[in-house]
Amino acid sequence: MTHYSPRELAAHLKTGLLSFPVTPFDRDLAFDEARYREHLAWLSKYDVAGLFAAGGTGEGFSLTPAEIDTVVRTAVSEVDGAVPVLAPATGGTSQAIAQAQAAEAAGADGILLLPPYLTEAGQAGLVEHISAVCRSTSLGVTVYSRANAILDDVSVAILADRNENLVCLKDGVGNIEMMTRIYARVGDRLTYIGGLPTAETFALPLLQLGVSTYSSAIFNFVPEFALGFYADVRAQDRDAVYRKLREFVLPYLDIRDRTKGYAVSIVKAGLTAIGRSAGPVRPPLQDLTEDELAQLTELIGKIR
Repeated sequence: MTHYSPRELAAHLKTGLLSFPVTPFDRDLAFDEARYREHLAWLSKYDVAGLFAAGGTGEGFSLTPAEIDTVVRTAVSEVDGAVPVLAPATGGTSQAIAQAQAAEAAGADGILLLPPYLTEAGQAGLVEHISAVCRSTSLGVTVYSRANAILDDVSVAILADRNENLVCLKDGVGNIEMMTRIYARVGDRLTYIGGLPTAETFALPLLQLGVSTYSSAIFNFVPEFALGFYADVRAQDRDAVYRKLREFVLPYLDIRDRTKGYAVSIVKAGLTAIGRSAGPVRPPLQDLTEDELAQLTELIGKIR
């Protein structure tokens, strides 16, 4: 059973950094539950405001519905109410509804509604899709505006008015004008989450647009650095933010940008670099090369 009403969830998520843990796999690319529990137990020692199981960093796109259910149930069990657990819903409307309802049955505290799979849609269709998922569950829903499901300000306002349990907008675009338009229309009705890959890069400017928190992939392997960076952003300490960008984040991006899909692969590589391997990524993603892993390991060593 959920520990948070939709409004309570929204209020809680904006209080701190958000964790998107990886999903560990063994050598045969099967879900490694023991290692996942170990990873969650380690991350839970740190102060985060929400845990998103089987999200993008968790390779949710490569998991079967049954595996997603197992991952979510494992997270709910391991965290045991210490922090809200949000589960993914994706694909077409029927599939997304089924996943949202399965997440509620599993005891998740909220839903991350990801873009539909491999189809283009107009704004009216996206509004209907998102509304249908919201109606299917009593959990608080975070909608991810990204890729083939980018919402404009009018659509966000309609959705917020129509669906009481739509409580968060996760922005994966970084369009300053559109975020300004959305906040001007909707204001504090929603909690706004930064969702661009390596969100630390955009955190300071987006804070001015009402985006009070973000999903941190690097929290998986350098949690102290990630939390310190978030604190600097919230304090609007520009000197500290840009120093840390120069020292770690921008060189990290240089490695990440070498191959498509490395935004996920480099996170698992980071865990390998600190001696907490979560196994390989599943195809079609590919792991970093040995040379790239060595470069990442050296980079991490400079901030630990």
